[in-house]
Amino acid sequence: MGRIFEVRKHTMFARWNRMAKQFARIAKDITMAAKSGGADPNSNPTLRRVIQNARAVNMPKDKIEAAIKRAAGKDAANYEQVIYEGYAPHGVAVLVETATDNPTRTVAHVRSIFAKGGGNLAISGSVAFMFRRMGVFRLKPDGIDQDDLELYLIDHGLDEMGEGSGEAGEPQIVIRCAFGDFGKVQVALEARGLAPLSAEQEYVCSVPTELPDEQATEVLELVNSLEQDDDVQRVFHALA
Repeated sequence: MGRIFEVRKHTMFARWNRMAKQFARIAKDITMAAKSGGADPNSNPTLRRVIQNARAVNMPKDKIEAAIKRAAGKDAANYEQVIYEGYAPHGVAVLVETATDNPTRTVAHVRSIFAKGGGNLAISGSVAFMFRRMGVFRLKPDGIDQDDLELYLIDHGLDEMGEGSGEAGEPQIVIRCAFGDFGKVQVALEARGLAPLSAEQEYVCSVPTELPDEQATEVLELVNSLEQDDDVQRVFHALA
């Protein structure tokens, strides 16, 4: 019984930790969106998209409103988005997206995490060419004629559309486009009355690396360590 309790406690802590990290990441996204385009989501499509993402991870409404209010204040932090490139163990390419108010601190942390995880931080341009910057939209499939939607979106910049799943395994429609067409696809979905579960920029690897399970685990351990850093927003890697 004690062992079961410990497992449940660990699972709950991991879930809470993941949720806290998601809320912190989105709060930074809200700050950057509001400072660059204003605090009114009706006239700021980037902020509107971030709020959708906040709802998708069940961020409470009062936390969303508080983050927008803070972002509009004089004392709001000035976050800068910086992408770092590196290699995980076994030569797997990694991109680390950060939002920081102190790049000197952030690069030191990222370099240290790479080194401790058996990888290394690389110079700009070392691995970025292996990734495509894409807009990625995720929708609930309920009530959607996927063939009709695909034909409709082709005229608005659709690159590819397929099936995926959320963290709990629930089915999703995954829509990808070149990042330059992000706004066109977002407007097209809104015109259809479709609210995405999430709408993000992602770096999709065009040359995935296959590894045995043991080696893949080493890569994922490094990715997990990077994701835990307060300045890191998201991590993209070439592991298949």
